[in-house]
Amino acid sequence: MVQFCIAYCGVLSRHELCATGTTGKLVSEATGLRIQRYMSGVQGGAQQIAARISCNEIDLLLIFRDPISAKPQEPNDATLLRLCDVHNIPVATNIATAEALIHALDRGDLDWRNIVNPGLS
Repeated sequence: MVQFCIAYCGVLSRHELCATGTTGKLVSEATGLRIQRYMSGVQGGAQQIAARISCNEIDLLLIFRDPISAKPQEPNDATLLRLCDVHNIPVATNIATAEALIHALDRGDLDWRNIVNPGLS
């Protein structure tokens, strides 16, 4: 996620960003981007982001998952993905999809304010 945010820092800097604690800290330190940080994912950060999705305060979700090995936060990931489906929010779970969404955002095809990266904290 850090490398992705470094690569697309220019686009991301024009939007409101939020993330779980650890990921937000790493991305902010590497890019200088202003990021609203929640608790780490396993401490409730994913639930905080889920609440924002439910309240229609999130417009785009970037959540890079490791498809090879299971992680303890997978139930949180599934909840976020399900909420995005319910509220019709675009989601990228891998770099290729994230790049497609970021390019569309940069071209003006998507007009969203809030981009969220719950990360893998």
